[in-house]
Amino acid sequence: MSDPTRAERASSFGSRAAAYAEHRPDYPREAIEWGLSGARRTPRHVLDLGAGTGKLTLGLAELGLAVTAVEPDPEMRAELGRVVPSATSLAGRAERIPLPDAAVDAVFVGQAFHWFDVPAAMTEIGRVLRPGGVLVPMWNYEDESVPWVAEYTALGRDGARRPAATDDLRQFEHPAFEMFESDRFRHVQRRTAESLLETIATYSLVIVSTPEKRQALLTRLREFLASNPATANGEFDLPLQTLALRARRR
Repeated sequence: MSDPTRAERASSFGSRAAAYAEHRPDYPREAIEWGLSGARRTPRHVLDLGAGTGKLTLGLAELGLAVTAVEPDPEMRAELGRVVPSATSLAGRAERIPLPDAAVDAVFVGQAFHWFDVPAAMTEIGRVLRPGGVLVPMWNYEDESVPWVAEYTALGRDGARRPAATDDLRQFEHPAFEMFESDRFRHVQRRTAESLLETIATYSLVIVSTPEKRQALLTRLREFLASNPATANGEFDLPLQTLALRARRR
């Protein structure tokens, strides 16, 4: 079923760019290294596509890679430039990447691949990737194997959920790429109840909802966090899982 709010949601993040930069989780080094290991040769030049405020860009740069970050939203790019000044930041989209052919050894996508026109984006990614290079989409989401996390996410289903499209992408085929492989990596983020609610407020469904719906969701989640022993007092570790896919360029 088509989503009438999809375009609005996809372009909504800039209005919350500073909060996104402050509160969204980073990506575990183990997952990044797993993605890089899918390339035939050790990657040196890497593209972070749909880079947002640089959550994944920073992890790539910390490995000593030369990173180009492409992001369409100017407010998100401004945060990225502040967080990762060493990266080359460019305006652009997955379906029209502002790089020459065979320019990079790997393309990473953090929390954004489900927003792309996937067939068109993979054709364009295949153009900028060198043969034997690797495409690595990643998503962070709450670890629902932990009982209180499962209860918390169930309360927030209208705002705090993993993109359903991630399950379908593993079966996606493109002539320029081998089939996707996948793996999961445990991750945590140090949180308080209020900072976790600030994170929820950066989700697209929450950003575009009415003030009344937004307030009702945040109130419901705040009441749960205040009554839950694991989250009621000060800081706590939010259990996360990182789902990573990788597909090698033929």
